[in-house]
Amino acid sequence: MSRITVDGLTKHYGETVALNEVSFEIPEGEFVIVLGVSGSGKSTLLRCMNGLTPITGGEVRIDGTPVTQPREDTAMIFQQHNIIGQLSAYGNALTGSLNRNGYLRSVLQFQPREDKYQALEALETVGLLDEARQRASRMSGGQQQRVGIARALVQNPDILLADEPVASLDPGSAQQVMGYLRTAAERRDLTAISSLHQVNLARKFGERFIGLRDGRKVFDGYREDVTMDVIDEIYGDIDTEGLFARTDADREATA
Repeated sequence: MSRITVDGLTKHYGETVALNEVSFEIPEGEFVIVLGVSGSGKSTLLRCMNGLTPITGGEVRIDGTPVTQPREDTAMIFQQHNIIGQLSAYGNALTGSLNRNGYLRSVLQFQPREDKYQALEALETVGLLDEARQRASRMSGGQQQRVGIARALVQNPDILLADEPVASLDPGSAQQVMGYLRTAAERRDLTAISSLHQVNLARKFGERFIGLRDGRKVFDGYREDVTMDVIDEIYGDIDTEGLFARTDADREATA
């Protein structure tokens, strides 16, 4: 596990301020969800935390060491899955060992037996072990995102970042993916940060919440602190009906 410090983080794209002096700390093993509308800075924040996007000012530190480039101990899950359609679920999961084995060995699947075992274990963690041989292009969007989680786990990270991992999924699949993401983080003792826009889904699976609005941090608290006033502060005047995707618990309460 790793501790993350974000200290006065600022990111400019030309004259556009994507992040404006954002600061917070995440202790080891915490599961954090970043809330905010599109354009609030969520994706930029995660990409800066992973070293994928150079920062303009401030600093991101992991266990006291500044992040200046992608780190092997940090894995990223993307909204669009970014998996290889012609490979099987197992083959995609195994690509998580690319940094350890090199491109050619990975393409030919000459990885050590331990890496192959980890790929199967990761698929089991996300409930896809029985689908290990299925071609990724034939899988549903939710299944593909779970393969993406498995691939990230094979990297053996201490930190797991997920950028809007369920944005393109239906409510049922979104719940499944968030459930497996939370399970994976707990089983591996990972420090995990996911951006999300559905408030009910966030409250069901998150522990701590950081709210961004126009690149600024406007909220940092826990489930019981996420009141309607807080939601209004984060989301402003937009129609919030779509933010409350119905969960199984909601359906049972109204049945």
